[in-house]
Amino acid sequence: MDLSRRNLLASTALAVTPMPPHHREPLRTGFENLAAHDYAQLSGRKVGVVTNPTGVTRAAEHIVDVMHHDPRVELTAVFGPEHGFRGTAQAGGSEGRYDDPATGLPVYDTYLKSGRPLADVFTASGVDTVVFDIQDVGARFYTYIWTLYDCMEAAALAGKRFVVLDRPNPVTGRAAEGPVLHREFASFVGRQPVAQAHGMTVAELAGLFNGEFLSTPVALETVRMSGWKRTVFYDASGLPWVPPSPNMPTPDTALVYSGTCLFEGTNLSEGRGTTRPFELLGAEGVDGRWAAAVNGLGLPGVRFREAYFAPTFSKFQGKTVGGVQVHVTDRAVFDPVRTGIALLVTARKVWDGFAWRSDHWIDKLTGSERVRTMIDAGADTDEVTGAWQEELAAFRRVRKGYLLYK
Repeated sequence: MDLSRRNLLASTALAVTPMPPHHREPLRTGFENLAAHDYAQLSGRKVGVVTNPTGVTRAAEHIVDVMHHDPRVELTAVFGPEHGFRGTAQAGGSEGRYDDPATGLPVYDTYLKSGRPLADVFTASGVDTVVFDIQDVGARFYTYIWTLYDCMEAAALAGKRFVVLDRPNPVTGRAAEGPVLHREFASFVGRQPVAQAHGMTVAELAGLFNGEFLSTPVALETVRMSGWKRTVFYDASGLPWVPPSPNMPTPDTALVYSGTCLFEGTNLSEGRGTTRPFELLGAEGVDGRWAAAVNGLGLPGVRFREAYFAPTFSKFQGKTVGGVQVHVTDRAVFDPVRTGIALLVTARKVWDGFAWRSDHWIDKLTGSERVRTMIDAGADTDEVTGAWQEELAAFRRVRKGYLLYK
């Protein structure tokens, strides 16, 4: 991207003057800073909001409800992603088109819509400005960042302004880790070449998308957070945690998700249907050898407990299975992606029943066929993780130009 285009992007962000270190202000989200500036970026505009239950203030009020009652904002529509605006749908579902009972606002369904069909939704809604405010969890295959991408692309096609209200990356923004998506494996769990754990906020990702990937950039504005550092975990933010999706109940889930979600691509349970999804992993016939094997690797910041559980839905519904529970002991050194690979490698070694999903979903999750084929060929954890280091370094160089926080 040329410098003039990058400078134009930077000029659209609502800057917040930093406080001296001894008077550092508490973390404020993009929405809080937008409201503090009298909604200046929405003045005189017909506004539609892409959001879900995570779009809340620190008082746990939804921003749609707040703006609906504020005369400074002309809020005319809401756009719901996967799981829906109010969050009533399970994975792979949405709430459809309806009028919100609390506000009377029309709610439009964006799930699985992109390009011209999604642009037509924005046009039909009558808005001229689309606002995005959804809590991400830091993993490339969590679909809300691709809802962001699709909505930016569609807003550009429809000639709409696009405003991103920033929120923390709950697992910090310290570094990008893991394999980078190869474009031939693009899907709704990864549209573009992004690392598996991207280490960015949604506003930073919006800048990356606009500057590197969208064929027609959107008229993008971002409202930054204030008081957030890249090393901050979510529980230090002072913000309430609202599950972004039904199987993301706590920030602890987000901490392991970018690694253990890879088990969606296998015949083992990833813990859906338990109170600890993505922390509990297992299958019928798995025993304590798995926990022993992965503990034997001495992975930093994590231990594995032999565990038995009975999922109430999804894989092995109603059956008792054996496996492991992932216990993060030091999140400062824990690497979820490397841990996920180590769990896959050891599971295949200790359990004869191990298999990939027949549709090779693991390739969509990891971004290529490399992880699957290397593990099948007997590669160990170091060999698998070493194979993506060159492409990861290239992504990190591009990523650096779009970071908004220190």
